[in-house]
Amino acid sequence: MTNTTILKFGAVEHSDGEDLPGWIVVEGRPTMQTAVQHTTADGKVMSGTWRASPGTYHATYTDYEFVHMIAGRIIITPDGGTPVEIGPGDAFVVEADFKGTWQILEPVTKHFVVRAS
Repeated sequence: MTNTTILKFGAVEHSDGEDLPGWIVVEGRPTMQTAVQHTTADGKVMSGTWRASPGTYHATYTDYEFVHMIAGRIIITPDGGTPVEIGPGDAFVVEADFKGTWQILEPVTKHFVVRAS
């Protein structure tokens, strides 16, 4: 019997090396790779693995995101807000109206779930 409602992430075999829409490099030369490993039938929720190298992006979100950090260290600072340091094992959410910086201090690997607005 096959359970089609469970998908265990395996090794990342294919990833997109383009910067995400709304992410602008503001310091250094960071790069990112996004591997969408599952999308719901209605296309409103996607999940996968994201990797990035050190540097800083200014990010503008339009969708809600849940994140579980696997490796690396970042400082996320909302525009006009307080910096939050995130490291391996941490989990957090980013609301759809977030605008601010992601300062990537160490190479990052994260699992994500994004729900389209």
